[in-house]
Amino acid sequence: MTQTLPYLEGLNEQQREAVLYIDGPLMVLAGAGSGKTRVITHRIVHIIHQGVSPRNILAVTFTNKAAKEMRERVGHLVRTYAPANRAVHDGLPTVTTFHSLGVQLLREFHEAMNLRRHFTIYDRSDSQRAVKQAIEQAGYNPKEFEPRKILGMISRAKGDAITPLEYQDRANSYIEQVVATVWEKYEAIMAAEHALDFDDLLAKTLRLLQNNPQVRTTLQERFKYIHVDEYQDTNRVQFSIVELLSGELQNICVVGDIDQNIYSWRGADIKNVLQFERHFPRAATILLEENYRSTQTIIAASNDVIKKNQNRVEKNVFTNNQEGEKLTLYAAMTGFDEAEYIALTARSLIEDGADPSDIAVLYRTNFQSRSLEEAFLNFEVPYQLLGTKFFERKEVKDVLSYLRLALNPGSNADLARVVNEPARGIGKVTLLKIIEGKRGELNKGALEKIAVFDAIMMDIAKTATEKPLSETIKFIMKRSGIESMYKEEGTEEALERLENLRELVSLALRYDSLPPLEAVEQLLENAALQSDQDEIKAKEELNAVRLMTVHAAKGLEFSYVFIAGLEEGLFPHERLDDGKTDKEEERRLFYVALTRAEKKVWLTYAHMRTIFGSQRVNLPSSFLTDISKEHVETGNPTGGHNSGYETTIYLD
Repeated sequence: MTQTLPYLEGLNEQQREAVLYIDGPLMVLAGAGSGKTRVITHRIVHIIHQGVSPRNILAVTFTNKAAKEMRERVGHLVRTYAPANRAVHDGLPTVTTFHSLGVQLLREFHEAMNLRRHFTIYDRSDSQRAVKQAIEQAGYNPKEFEPRKILGMISRAKGDAITPLEYQDRANSYIEQVVATVWEKYEAIMAAEHALDFDDLLAKTLRLLQNNPQVRTTLQERFKYIHVDEYQDTNRVQFSIVELLSGELQNICVVGDIDQNIYSWRGADIKNVLQFERHFPRAATILLEENYRSTQTIIAASNDVIKKNQNRVEKNVFTNNQEGEKLTLYAAMTGFDEAEYIALTARSLIEDGADPSDIAVLYRTNFQSRSLEEAFLNFEVPYQLLGTKFFERKEVKDVLSYLRLALNPGSNADLARVVNEPARGIGKVTLLKIIEGKRGELNKGALEKIAVFDAIMMDIAKTATEKPLSETIKFIMKRSGIESMYKEEGTEEALERLENLRELVSLALRYDSLPPLEAVEQLLENAALQSDQDEIKAKEELNAVRLMTVHAAKGLEFSYVFIAGLEEGLFPHERLDDGKTDKEEERRLFYVALTRAEKKVWLTYAHMRTIFGSQRVNLPSSFLTDISKEHVETGNPTGGHNSGYETTIYLD
């Protein structure tokens, strides 16, 4: 029977087993490069082939980029293999991120949560502003209690599925009592502005499912088959959401790799993998151990590293690919020497025919990028630094604030942002009285200025409900005065900002096929949920070497990978606040870095590095001694002022 199913062709035995196992809970532990996305997408097609409507299938992952790629693959497979044009009749499965799913459900069932449908989603800066305000309202000094730290503690509690009331009851230390008080004020500020922060998109979704049996039953009947990608990255709230959605059927398939659990600092809970069978006693576990990405040498080296960890499910990744080249280890005298070696080696690869975009330089912390950028510029090697987010540019945030405010007039954060952008002579006192609902106390001049602004907002709201989204963005640029402001300013920076807004119009074109309000919702949702990896598209066709942190590289793959800064205290990383190192998580991070590579890996470190203005003498990373010496060769300088320097490190 199974041999006649064309979508099973090309799958190995374990992949096929996972695709065909569709009734009851299933955990697929997938090694790096083992085809986990292929398993999820083909499994979805198989479920549809068994007569299940695509509408009854849900797949969730973590980044917009991953969700988009999975959605496209599922769409292609469903259209190719679904019986009797089921895809045409029944639509496609829901493939989304956790946060986008939260937005979707909270909008759909907004009345059950006493929310406006067009609630505002706070970005990080909005949240910090509101927390600072909450700290002041609670009678504390923001200089003594840093808003970012307080917000981080609130965020972690929300990720652990703790409510403000529960947190207050558990608060033992003075700082926890401060957080509990501030959290209460923070919630009140958001409620007044009809806003949710990033963590609320999950926390409120969990409350929706916990406290509304009818909604829960409706969604359990809708999503009868659930898939979770990158399961090792889930936190307590995310696990609880999918557990509740799975209901009595428990048709839940989770796919992940415990060896790639690198987000504990974001709340990712490794226990979700280790205790899956306890939560779902009927669960089956399938191991995907064959790697299709990397050479035998890279896989052997990465196995050497990860087997040192204790908190893992034992598996031995293997590959039938060629043996490949040894890993090259290069010890530089300084961080700048290291950067020069990497840039020159990358240039040599490109001269030998490699595409620049097939090369990645990975590092543990962001500050390392500066010397790398300098070297790549000096040696004229094309590069792309993964970092600046399009949606965090001031001018883009201003236009999106106009758009949000038009649909949600109660959003004080957006009002404060744009009421004087461009300048309209509306002072802080006037703004405060508007926010407090005391317009009657304003003088005639202030009322006239506010009336002008109100007219602008009404025009934008009307346009947003009637016109395609790209037309609305163009209208906001003109009607608000932002476009003429930048044109009149005429500086290079102002014109660059204008170009960014024109790019926003181009982006909005993608949503023009949707009904106007739905298009606005989609754009604002995507802007709020954007991640580092989604930004790599900063012209994804740009043929340049990628420079990024190891965290940002997760899920990506490159032919050639440099892993820089392999020094004790840097990688493995020593925390600045308490000097502690989570050696197992750091080792998982190194494993992730190694397994991004298909053909060749360079490992580099510097004997001396300037960190925070001080020169530091370094020991090589202890992770280097985890790798068997048979897999490593010593690299020689390829140029630069340290060309006469050689070093040897012995790997035991």
